[in-house]
Amino acid sequence: MSSTLAGAFGIAALFVAVLALVFAIQALRAQSGAPKAGAKPAVMPQPQVQPAESSEPEAKPGTVKSELRRLSKELEDARSELRETLQHLAVVRYDAYGDMGGRLSWSMALLDDKGDGIVLTSINSRNDARSYAKEVKSFESDAKLSPEEEEAIETLRKEAAQPRETPEHQ
Repeated sequence: MSSTLAGAFGIAALFVAVLALVFAIQALRAQSGAPKAGAKPAVMPQPQVQPAESSEPEAKPGTVKSELRRLSKELEDARSELRETLQHLAVVRYDAYGDMGGRLSWSMALLDDKGDGIVLTSINSRNDARSYAKEVKSFESDAKLSPEEEEAIETLRKEAAQPRETPEHQ
């Protein structure tokens, strides 16, 4: 097989893997009931009401103090939503077959802060490439995982166990 044809198969395999990732993310969002990207919220955000036990008087609308409170609330909401996005990534490359080099096979874990997400794997041989997608919940999967898939998840589990720096802690 010529190297041009092998390269074309490699590109096709990568394309299939990316499509699998897109469909898997859409399926996960559909299961969790998360809104689709670009969807408008059904309820308009209400202005923040100051608790009765607070000693500070409520700021007048349009003042710097009221805008700071509103922005602080929006920032906290954004941080809360960010915790549920697939933002943690670990890739493990390897040789799936002894007669091939170049570490062309790979496993990639995409998880949120709770350890929920997906593991994608592409096994490449001289003749073909196979792609697999497995769901992950709390850093575990109901499907049998390969050692490389487990390594990718374990990398993210260790990362999640480390304290995270936030702007207020710097």
